[in-house]
Amino acid sequence: MKLVHFSDTHLGFSDLDAVNSNGINLREADFYKAFSDIIDEILKIKPDFVLHTGDLFHRASPTNRAITFALEQIARLSRANIPLILIAGNHEAPKTKALTPILKIFDSFKNVYAAYGQQMEIFEFKDINFYALPHINSEEKILQELERLESAIDLDKRRILLMHATVGAHYLMHEFGEWVFPKEKEHLFGMFDYVALGHWHGFSGLKKFNNVYYAGSSERTSSSDTRDDKGYVLIKLGNSLSVKHQSIKLRKFLKYKIDAKNLEKEIKNIDLSELKDAIVEAVLYNLDMNLSIEIDNSYIRELFKGAAYVKVKRELIQNRDKSYENVEAITLQDYFFEHIKSEIGKKEDQERILTKAKELFAMAD
Repeated sequence: MKLVHFSDTHLGFSDLDAVNSNGINLREADFYKAFSDIIDEILKIKPDFVLHTGDLFHRASPTNRAITFALEQIARLSRANIPLILIAGNHEAPKTKALTPILKIFDSFKNVYAAYGQQMEIFEFKDINFYALPHINSEEKILQELERLESAIDLDKRRILLMHATVGAHYLMHEFGEWVFPKEKEHLFGMFDYVALGHWHGFSGLKKFNNVYYAGSSERTSSSDTRDDKGYVLIKLGNSLSVKHQSIKLRKFLKYKIDAKNLEKEIKNIDLSELKDAIVEAVLYNLDMNLSIEIDNSYIRELFKGAAYVKVKRELIQNRDKSYENVEAITLQDYFFEHIKSEIGKKEDQERILTKAKELFAMAD
C-alpha cells in the first residue's frame, strides 16, 4: 500500500512587495506552484491514499483566489479517484463558532474526507482506518478527543493517525493557538502503522518513534527558513514501514554579508549567474550613519540585477563600541537623534537640541 503525506501548504500566503507577470504577489504564486507541483507528482505516483495534515490555507478566511486554486487542484485528485484525507490546522481553524470552517467546501467532493469540526473523526476503508485529529482550540476538548481516540482504535485493520500538533518541545513553532501533544499520551503512537504530523515546517522523524513523521511545509514562510527539505513524504506499508522524503524545486533564497566600505569590490566577487529569479537578502555591515544615508536601497538592488527580489538589511556601527544590527529601515530622524545622544555629552544640552529637532521634524511632516 502506497501513501503520500504532505502538509502546511499555506495557500494564500503572501510576502514582499513584489508581483509576478500575472500581477500576483510573488511569494503567493510560489506557494501555488509548490502545491501544484506536489499534485503533479501524486498523479504520477498514483498512491492508494493521500494525507494532508493541516494548514492547507494560510488563513481561516482565505481569499477567493486561494479558495479557487485549492478547489481546482484537489479536483484533480478527485477525478483520478485518489482518496485524500485532510485535517484542519491552527491557521485555518476558526477562532469563533460564528465562522464556518473553510474545509467544509470539500464536503461535496468525491474522494475527499475532511476533518475540521473540533473533534476526532474516523474514515473507514476496507483494509485501513484513518483517525483524523484536526486542530482543536480547547485543551480540555483535546484531552476528551484523545480518550475517544484510544477507545476507538481497531487493531484488526491498518491504522493511520493524522494530527496537527507539536510533539515534544523541539517542534514548537511559537504560534498563537498551537497545542502540545501530552507526553502521557505518547504511548498511543505505538498503536498505529504510521503517524502523520503537521505544523512543524521541516521534514522530520521523531527519534523516539520509528513511525512518527512531520512532512514539513511545501514552501518557506520566512527568509530565515533556509531548509531545502520541502516537498512530500512517500510511504509504503507492507511487512515493514518505508518512509522516504521527496523534495521539490523551490525558488532560491540567497543571503550575502557585504562590507559597505568595499561594496562594489565585494559584489564583483559574487556569482551573478546564481541570482536569476532568486530572492536575495543583502546585509550591509561596517556602516556608519553617513555612509548608510549615502547608499540607497535602489542602488543595491541595481547591483543585484537579475534577482526576483532584493531585501536590504543594514548593520550600523556607531563609534566603535555600539552597533545596531539587522536594521531594515531606520529613518533620518532616528539617525539624527541617535547622533545627538552619542556626540553631545551634557544631558541638558541633549534635551534642548532634541526638543528643537523634534519641533523641526514635526514641521517638515
